[in-house]
Amino acid sequence: MQALLVFLAIAALSLLASSPALDSARFPALARLAAGGFLFLLFGVVLGPSVVGVLSVEDLRLLRPVMALGLGTAGVILGLNLEPRLLRLLPRPVYSAALAHAGTAFLFVAVPLFVPLLLTLRPSFHAAVGAASLLGAAASLSSGHFAVLAYRGGRMDRARGLGVALLTMLDDAVGLVVLALALLLGAAPTVGEGLGLVCLALLLGILCGALLAYLTHALKDPAELATVTLGMVALVGGAAAYLRVSALLAGVACGATLALVGGRTTERVARALGRVERPVFLVLVFLVGCGVYTRDWAAWALVPGFVGLRFLGKVVGGTFAQRLAQGVLELPPRVGYALIAQGGLALCLVAEYQLLVPGGLSRRVLDVVVVGAVVNELLAGQAFRQVTAPSPRPRPVAPPDVGVAT
Repeated sequence: MQALLVFLAIAALSLLASSPALDSARFPALARLAAGGFLFLLFGVVLGPSVVGVLSVEDLRLLRPVMALGLGTAGVILGLNLEPRLLRLLPRPVYSAALAHAGTAFLFVAVPLFVPLLLTLRPSFHAAVGAASLLGAAASLSSGHFAVLAYRGGRMDRARGLGVALLTMLDDAVGLVVLALALLLGAAPTVGEGLGLVCLALLLGILCGALLAYLTHALKDPAELATVTLGMVALVGGAAAYLRVSALLAGVACGATLALVGGRTTERVARALGRVERPVFLVLVFLVGCGVYTRDWAAWALVPGFVGLRFLGKVVGGTFAQRLAQGVLELPPRVGYALIAQGGLALCLVAEYQLLVPGGLSRRVLDVVVVGAVVNELLAGQAFRQVTAPSPRPRPVAPPDVGVAT
């Protein structure tokens, strides 16, 4: 009963907090955390089993279907944002720039942190590879909300803001691919069985996406459309939880299928899901925070390395991306500083990994990424000032004195 009351209270608070109202001038750090939903993340850490203990480990186990529903909803929304027509029109240098940027941050984090993961917990080699790869995937992800807010506020050119947002959208694809590989290595006793589970999740999403497109193509009433859409999204998450496959990957496949074959219905479905996107996300990040184990000192020791290596990888990768996309995609100077914010998809990746690959290794990955995401969100506001700050103008050079011959 206590767990149910706490969950209902969090759900009600998520509805009230869907429009953050903190004064950004007086409380800039809190306003940034509230806008990104990280206050609910910290709230979950405090109420979780390792701090106050309002929710026990058994309560979190019983709430796993709710977590799967949230991950499925997040996946469908993410898949709907992958517009096939836009992706086909992008030139090759844009993909090269995005891969170079995400790949640099991935390598800067995954390779050095593989050794401490392997030595401290002593897992199997392929499990350590999967966990380190997931840390790298979380590091490669970025959020473009600072750039979007900057060009809406007139502090950045619209083309540059959209260029940053495009890079972050392509980063999401890299993170999802790495998640699939990590599940392939760790979600089953053999790689073949893991591949079968990943393919089953994608097939489930494709079938649900095609069914959703069929059911909604002739609907005109917005209320009826919203009901069918939410029911199908719940079916994706529920079926994935029942089959013990990735709800996030199934949701992405569902949304991408609908975006590909849904036609005009896709936009209306996206609007219907947009009404529940933020409340669902806040509940989801609260449950992710509850899963953090604050007494794992080895995880705390890895956080500075994760944050520092990711920061360096973003700056270096941003330089590579700017060179590769030169003349094709307009990006702001020092674009790596605009990509420090980590975003919510990284939390979804590690939450999904812990659900499907339970154990001390996945819990440590979750702890490092959650704490690192909060730190990166606080660093992102300061780092973004390096992007919007006006470049110093060169001093005028005085002309040399010219003498007159006499």
